Amino acid sequence: MKRIVTFVFSLVIVAGLQAQESDVQHRLPSIDLTTIYGEPFNTSAIENDGNPVIISFWALWCKPCIKELNTIAEVYDEWVEETGVTLYAVSVDDSRSSAKVGPTANGNGWEFEILLDKNQEFKKAMNVNMIPHTFLLDGKGNIVWQHTSFSEGSELELIEKVRKVASGEKPDNTH
Repeated sequence: MKRIVTFVFSLVIVAGLQAQESDVQHRLPSIDLTTIYGEPFNTSAIENDGNPVIISFWALWCKPCIKELNTIAEVYDEWVEETGVTLYAVSVDDSRSSAKVGPTANGNGWEFEILLDKNQEFKKAMNVNMIPHTFLLDGKGNIVWQHTSFSEGSELELIEKVRKVASGEKPDNTH
């Protein structure tokens, strides 16, 4: 009988620790990046006054990434006005090609924040294996949804998730 009680007690403790760990894994790590202007930026500063945040990992060589960001750029002002969302586009281009990131963003008229993850530390910490990889954070900075790849119409799914988060709901995790 003691063994059963000890075993059940151990299971409860392990389950509690795993629940705590899963909460920790749903927050952003603190990683040093730079802006396209060469200014230091730590990912712990990613916030949006209680409004949703989109983080999109991309690279210059990734055609679906560019297409996704261009598609969002076309409606970004409307999204911001409707939901208060902010988007951080995190380039994973290395130091050889990262000098082209700013001109590409400016040339495409991207009005969102562009960050450089030249050593791919943030990418690794977020367990990003394929790009584009998009994360949605709630107003408290918790990762509540994520999605990989891009196809026509993916932005419609994203804005629906953003709307839910902006209204205080949790998005259903279809991806």
